[in-house]
Amino acid sequence: MAAVSMRLPQVRGPPGPSVPRGTEKHLVAPGDIITTDTGYMRGHGTYVEDDKLIASVAGVVERVNKLVCVRALKARYNGEVGDIVVGRITEVQQKRWKVETNSRLDSVLLLSSINLPGGELRRRSAEDELAMRDYLQEGDLISAEVQSIFSDGAVSLHTRSLKYGKLAQGVLVQVSPSLVKRQKTHFHDLPCGASVILGNNGFIWIYPTPEQKEEEAGGFTTNLEPVPLSDREVISRLRNCIVALVTHKMMLFDTSILYCYEASLPHQIKDILKPEVMEEIILEARQRLLDLEG
Repeated sequence: MAAVSMRLPQVRGPPGPSVPRGTEKHLVAPGDIITTDTGYMRGHGTYVEDDKLIASVAGVVERVNKLVCVRALKARYNGEVGDIVVGRITEVQQKRWKVETNSRLDSVLLLSSINLPGGELRRRSAEDELAMRDYLQEGDLISAEVQSIFSDGAVSLHTRSLKYGKLAQGVLVQVSPSLVKRQKTHFHDLPCGASVILGNNGFIWIYPTPEQKEEEAGGFTTNLEPVPLSDREVISRLRNCIVALVTHKMMLFDTSILYCYEASLPHQIKDILKPEVMEEIILEARQRLLDLEG
């Protein structure tokens, strides 16, 4: 008979501070007046009425010089050129693949926007087009970079750099894109023995850190060797830590994930998702982040 885990109700303590005092985010709801100053430019998520800048979505107000926009707290992924994404091939078409990237429309990966096996730089022939399913087929996971945005908002991808390509062994975690912090790099080899790709589109890939980089493969060879138990335990712990961070609406980046992982080490992997254990881990990780900022 399988063991059953039961928890008694308990009083929750007051939540700790999530950000230093005085740096709270400016949250708005649809219809809220952001500013009456006419010197500001209207960005995404806003509209102007009677010389007032008003929010059209619920989210966080962001200001870049004179540009004011509202980043929705919960929304589909809106691609920007240069973003790193993780996606799943949904369809093989003529000279292109359709890719699911958590956006409103399917993204597109053109045959001319990939590195062929071996890394050859040449024109794509009819033989390459016939062999498209040998490179990538339905269900394959890939990492890619946003190359451009079409007029209808669809995203065009490319995998010309050898750090992109097909993903083989690992775990996919889907989160809200608004919780992924934008950084210079979204590929992180963590000291715990696993690596993560933090896709700007909210798809996060956790995988064993490769011993050597196979740059001559062109991004299409997949290692199908059995993953050691120790690596699987690290990946499972990282996955549960990311779920805990998302549950408490904390931003995802390499430092927050690592602090959460280290705080979870005294607990078993399956216990991380228990509310009282999760709260304890998150409070410790949050305090370390505040100490780092201070």
